Amino acid sequence: MATPVHLLWFRRDIRLADHPALLAAAADDAQVLACYVLDPRLATAGARRRQFLYDSLRELRAGLDSRLLILRGRPENRIPKLAKEVGASAVHVSADFTPFGTRRDDAVRAALGDIALEATGSPYLIAPGRVRKNDGTAYRVFTPYHRRWVEHGWRPPAKSAAAAARWIDPADTGERNHDIPDPGSTLSIPAGERAARTRWTDFVEQHLPAYADARNRPDLDATSRMSAYLHFGNIHPRTLAADLTGAAAGPRAYLRELAFRDFYAAVLHEWPRSAWWNFNQAFDAIEVDRDEDAERTFEAWKEGRTGFPLVDAGMRQLHQTGFMHNRVRMITASFLVKDLHLPWQWGARWFLDQLLDGDIASNQHGWQWAAGSGTDAAPYFRVFNPDAQRTKFDPDGDYVRRWVPELDTPAYPAPIVDHGEARREALRRYGSIS
Repeated sequence: MATPVHLLWFRRDIRLADHPALLAAAADDAQVLACYVLDPRLATAGARRRQFLYDSLRELRAGLDSRLLILRGRPENRIPKLAKEVGASAVHVSADFTPFGTRRDDAVRAALGDIALEATGSPYLIAPGRVRKNDGTAYRVFTPYHRRWVEHGWRPPAKSAAAAARWIDPADTGERNHDIPDPGSTLSIPAGERAARTRWTDFVEQHLPAYADARNRPDLDATSRMSAYLHFGNIHPRTLAADLTGAAAGPRAYLRELAFRDFYAAVLHEWPRSAWWNFNQAFDAIEVDRDEDAERTFEAWKEGRTGFPLVDAGMRQLHQTGFMHNRVRMITASFLVKDLHLPWQWGARWFLDQLLDGDIASNQHGWQWAAGSGTDAAPYFRVFNPDAQRTKFDPDGDYVRRWVPELDTPAYPAPIVDHGEARREALRRYGSIS
């Protein structure tokens, strides 16, 4: 009986450990051809995010002793062609539940014909669609979802590694193996599986015990910075969850953040319209500004020139590093929507362009939380006061001084809006649709 040949098509799972699809591809003593497709649509991603992706691919290629085939083109063309050329009986992937990923995989599946597209595992602790109400419908609110999520549980990390498969040398396929691009962007953290595991180990040892209390302080080095590694699949959340056992406050708080990640992915999968439209459609009627003054204030917000120090610090950190502390993300988002009265979609698009961890589900639904139009949306009457937030979460001013060094000089701009007046106007607009 001939030895089966399988493709392992990497996407948002750029690692070798805890990789269920790798084990599935290697089953039955199959020969496995590892590949990645440089989709031209990737060019729309921010330069830093592409740099992180490509650096991750370089590390993966090294971990496979260069046995990673890099293709260029649309996956629905390249993957079926490759599978047929090498006589593959199946193409193995980790499941993708984003609207884009679902459409792409449907197109690839149709083009493969009789060759199976086998999805094993996902980028989440619990894949979208598995945590549902008793009546089978999807959850719209996080708290009951979280309770059922905990009850459902998840598998332990998969015991995979490079040695688990018999890899095919791409040179034996006759396909051109393309170079991995290098946009030349500087990253604030190193990419790849090894860096992800090192960072996680350091966080668990040094910061996890105090995480529940310290996680809202942008002036402290208290967060894990794992979001980009999770987004690109350099590490699986199961690997993280294995260290989040027991009843201590730190592990429980971190596990709750992983639950939010799963929840937002499930919401987007169930309601793909919510990527760019209000989850609560009543908010489609809210009055937003789009005129020339709106464009001017939007530019000031992007550049960190609003005259509100905590907002400006966050926006400058984002622009310079591709990262922003989560508490500051909420504050800057609230400011754009409720002080400047601009569409949340403007801010969401800018964040996706700038963020190293830009994730369509978490980003869009985080923005809708701030705008009041999402699932567990902040009540419309909750309008963050940037100065009060600064006093509470950056009490010594260390965070602001780092990113706004000219704060106490004439070079720093005056506030572009009066917060009290802006808040009253926001309440008027929100009240008109409530």
